[in-house]
Amino acid sequence: MNRPIRNIAIACLVLFAALLLNVNYVQFVEADSLNAKNGNKRVINEEFSRDRGPILVDGKPVAESVKSKDEFKYQRSYPDGELYAPITGYFSYVFGRGGLENSQNSVLSGSDNRLFVNRVVDLVSNKQPKGGSVELTIDPLAQKTAASGLQALGKNTKGAVVALDPRTGAILAMVSQPSYNPNRLASHDFAAVQKSWDSLTTDKSLPMFNRGTQQTLPPGSTFKLITAAAALENGLEPSDKVKAGTTLKFPGIQYTLGNENGSNCGGNKITFERALNVSCNVAFGGIAGKLGQAKLAAQAAKFGFGTDPLRGLAANPSRFTVGDAKLEAPQLAQTGIGQYEVAASPLQMAMVAAGIANNGTVMTPYVVKTVRSPNLHVLEQADQHQLSQAMSAANAAKLQQMMVSTVQVGTATSARIAGVDVGAKTGTAQSTKDRPPYAWFVSYAKSGDKQVAVAVLVESSTTARDEIAGGLLAGPIARSVMQAVVGK
Repeated sequence: MNRPIRNIAIACLVLFAALLLNVNYVQFVEADSLNAKNGNKRVINEEFSRDRGPILVDGKPVAESVKSKDEFKYQRSYPDGELYAPITGYFSYVFGRGGLENSQNSVLSGSDNRLFVNRVVDLVSNKQPKGGSVELTIDPLAQKTAASGLQALGKNTKGAVVALDPRTGAILAMVSQPSYNPNRLASHDFAAVQKSWDSLTTDKSLPMFNRGTQQTLPPGSTFKLITAAAALENGLEPSDKVKAGTTLKFPGIQYTLGNENGSNCGGNKITFERALNVSCNVAFGGIAGKLGQAKLAAQAAKFGFGTDPLRGLAANPSRFTVGDAKLEAPQLAQTGIGQYEVAASPLQMAMVAAGIANNGTVMTPYVVKTVRSPNLHVLEQADQHQLSQAMSAANAAKLQQMMVSTVQVGTATSARIAGVDVGAKTGTAQSTKDRPPYAWFVSYAKSGDKQVAVAVLVESSTTARDEIAGGLLAGPIARSVMQAVVGK
């Protein structure tokens, strides 16, 4: 064989080997990621011809596949579409998947590796693969109660409610207002789907935005729970006297921090517990200054700030401040009362309340309880994980009592439930001058073996500006959700 022919033969051999390697790489290494990719029409065509598994709440489907009379054989249906859309997401031929429909797609579609035996059995019996089921942690009564509470504030209300089991991290309710109907995106009328998508994605109220996990706004005075936790961890006692009065001044700086409505909080010196009861800005601004930025930032991090602990749903981490900026004295004081650059999600503030109620232990939140195969064999059971020990059990007990007294004699009386231990903190966070404040309420309730922690954010409503306050707007919603879980 002459040299040119030999070189061509070697080159062809190399190309053939590269082709074999690429085919094997695509078929085995990249197969899962390619199949999971939104917009893969071959996979979508196949999935639309399957009996996709249900997403369940208390044993009842909130997303399921029903038989259709078209080429796809099955139609995705959401019986309580708007109520659960922020969690279930959508399943669309045109626009792919969102929410748990996306993150749990391998199980729901039946393509999960753990369902290999099921697929083999279906192949032998000449049946289409069937999807597994996903059971959620949601309490249906708490979910409906939370949604009703926000809806009662008016048609144009924007807000969110998140409720957790403090002992486990299980999400008992997650409601975002406004919401959307995922049935509009699951339709097999693709022209109508396109029209619905365009309407939803251009809507300025952002109905497809999960405000419970993705919206981060100034938490206002609810952040004082974190400042209080840091103070307790650094030796301050509930009965200790702290500076109050009408204003907090800063030497050499022409700025004063005042209280809501010019109050003096009950005197120039008040107890630490009373400072929380009446939500004294001056007291907590001064406490933040004495603690310093490092200790306050560390305490926020222990409660979960800066993390994205929730699997399966889109979420934005809450922040203590932007970047590693060094805060000046007035900025640190504002940060200590939940203003300046502090931004938190309702999920994050529910985690704060839950951590305090759980004796200082913050559990990792989760929404998927059980994953099962089509024959109901358990593939995955949720594990309960500790996220952090935010504060000692002894200091958490002290903060619990401070929150309980805030409900009994302070700003959070709207959360009272007869015969139930309830602790809470209100928050009215200032926004820009051209828009009303944000109303916050965080709380927990314990009754027998039942517990719940709740965060409510009312981002906007038709309420008059001078009537917007956490205790007035958000407090009754939190109370009703707590009652739905613990009774009474």
